[in-house]
Amino acid sequence: MNPRTRLLARGRTRWPRVLLVSLAGVLVLALGIYASTSATAFAPYNPSWDGTSEFRSELEDDPDTDVELITDTTDYDSTDPNETVSFVIAPDEPYDERDVQRVRQFVDRGGTLVVLENFGSSADQLLLGLGTEARLDGQLLRDERNHEQGATMPIATNVTDHPLTSGVEQLSLNYASTVEPGNATVLVETSEYAYLGDETTDLEDVDTLESYPVATVEDVGDGQVVVVSDPSLIINAMIDQPDNDAFVRGLSDGTETVLIDVSKGDDLPPLIGALLTVRGSVPIQLFLGGLGVGIVITGRSQRGRSAVSRARRRLERSPDHTAHRSPLTTLSPPERIELLRRRYPDWDDERIERVATVLNHPRVEEGQDR
Repeated sequence: MNPRTRLLARGRTRWPRVLLVSLAGVLVLALGIYASTSATAFAPYNPSWDGTSEFRSELEDDPDTDVELITDTTDYDSTDPNETVSFVIAPDEPYDERDVQRVRQFVDRGGTLVVLENFGSSADQLLLGLGTEARLDGQLLRDERNHEQGATMPIATNVTDHPLTSGVEQLSLNYASTVEPGNATVLVETSEYAYLGDETTDLEDVDTLESYPVATVEDVGDGQVVVVSDPSLIINAMIDQPDNDAFVRGLSDGTETVLIDVSKGDDLPPLIGALLTVRGSVPIQLFLGGLGVGIVITGRSQRGRSAVSRARRRLERSPDHTAHRSPLTTLSPPERIELLRRRYPDWDDERIERVATVLNHPRVEEGQDR
């Protein structure tokens, strides 16, 4: 077979391997994405427009803040509420009496709770259990004058001078509701041209236009509860709109720990759920740690045996000795060390002495003689 034919044959042999490796890589990548991301709206590992992955990433990028996901309200019991803020974002399921009690204890002991919701009843039921003044109205907020891309995306322009609104001049809303504040402090309101209704409500059918609260804060026990009537404020498509990011960062600035409460949302991605399970279980951590140590020890032992085997074969082929005399049975320990140094100049002294010690063992010489 001439060189050209051999080259073509070799190429035909390699292409199926390349395709197989490529397909395997794509499959592994797809499985990795599936296992580590979510498609649920408002989910912290959803990278799509309606997810909150950017919000989570920004929190995690702060070196002075620890970010934790709350997968069960029992996690509040082991959390130091001081210098801690927890975000509850559009919960899908209601908080039962015991859940509410745990959250209430967290707030009573000095924690800050931020509730973001527009139309769902689960968040309002939580606020009722916490005994807050603020309640969610549940009607669609519209503003025909101050908006972005339509009346259902109003811009809230009335911002109260408050430590939580430092650097905030407006909020960009998307399909929001309003907050009935009671005696709570209003942080942000819409313009005076807003009104309530539904998707079919026409401005001509509205009797009055007025300003509506969309964010409030109030003291509860030694802590505080912030209510925001639009969870879309922090989704990937909206968090960069003015001044949503500044407002959210202001709620957590200066805190040591930020909690993202996903206890009443959909299940986490499999990989993230597994990581959180490991992080929250000391026995599992000890088991995996011991397993890792065992693998390392086994690997080093195999490499050591391999090094001894290679050295023995090289020594037997050494031209420094006659063919009928095995260096393993005739060399003294110092001579073996010197020969190893010449044969393996890149080895350090510790490795050379370790291999020489194995070669000096009687069973190695007996096996060689056989």
